[in-house]
Amino acid sequence: MENNCYFCTVLFEKTMKTKIVILDGYAASPDAGAWKPLEELGALTVYDRTRPEDVVARAADAEIVLTNKVCLRRAEMEQLPRLRYIGVLATGYNVVDTEAARQRGITVTNVPAYSTESVAQMVFAHLLTVTNRTEHYAIQNRNGKWSASPDFCYWDTRLSELAGKTFGIVGLGNIGRRVACIAQAFGMRAVAYTSKREEDLPQGIGKRSMDDLLAESDVLSLHCPLTPDTRHLIRQETLQKMKPTAILINTGRGPLVCDQDVADALRTKRLRAFCADVMTEEPPKADNPLLACENAFITPHIAWATEEARTRLISIAIDNVRAFAEGEPKNVVG
Repeated sequence: MENNCYFCTVLFEKTMKTKIVILDGYAASPDAGAWKPLEELGALTVYDRTRPEDVVARAADAEIVLTNKVCLRRAEMEQLPRLRYIGVLATGYNVVDTEAARQRGITVTNVPAYSTESVAQMVFAHLLTVTNRTEHYAIQNRNGKWSASPDFCYWDTRLSELAGKTFGIVGLGNIGRRVACIAQAFGMRAVAYTSKREEDLPQGIGKRSMDDLLAESDVLSLHCPLTPDTRHLIRQETLQKMKPTAILINTGRGPLVCDQDVADALRTKRLRAFCADVMTEEPPKADNPLLACENAFITPHIAWATEEARTRLISIAIDNVRAFAEGEPKNVVG
């Protein structure tokens, strides 16, 4: 009888334990063990990836759901009556219908500023790829090009110095400000299009209208949110206002640029180079016009993916869940 009572107690505790589901944990950490601290807070299930049609079944009876790129819209929430918390494993939270969540009393959090240093670093990795082409020469010389040269050196690409050039930034959030600081360290003049008042800008950064920013920038880097007003911010009309020698960098959101218009500008030499870590559609279709452009340098959305940034992401995400469980949620959005 005592054994039966003990069994019932254990079963009851297991049944009542908070159910936590991670819908797409693989991108943040291929090692599911990274999420182990969440087991202290509930019964944890980690899925590497989840198809849209599997969301409701996998999150059924869950009170806490974490997602990176899997969408949670009103339709899914209406079928998840126990859901009380959605943790977005990113800074951007457009994958969640925050209005529907608010109406249903569901708390939504994000992970802010975890990748500032890594994304800023990627901006300049891309920029230096264009101006110095180190990987291009490393590959050539691995194949014997320098060894066969009649001279002590050779170059077959344009090489450029950054000092003295104008670095334009759209959006002065955490990443935009860090990028401006690094640009200044290279001896560049930093200017920005931002909603902030000029007197509130960091020292040495000049405020510009969008038209003036386009006209002045030798390098233009996008760091603004994706909104109806910024979708296709860079398109044929705005590209025509830029210097044909300009380098365009997008590590913000893919749809900030019109892919076809940027590809056309590259082909007609109205733009020197386009560097991107984000695309309108991810992964991009094989026939995306930018993939075939010689002066398009595209990385597969990895600016955020340094070991250090992903460690911070996971740590903050777990802290967010713990804070919610303790009744003091933080990093709440929407």
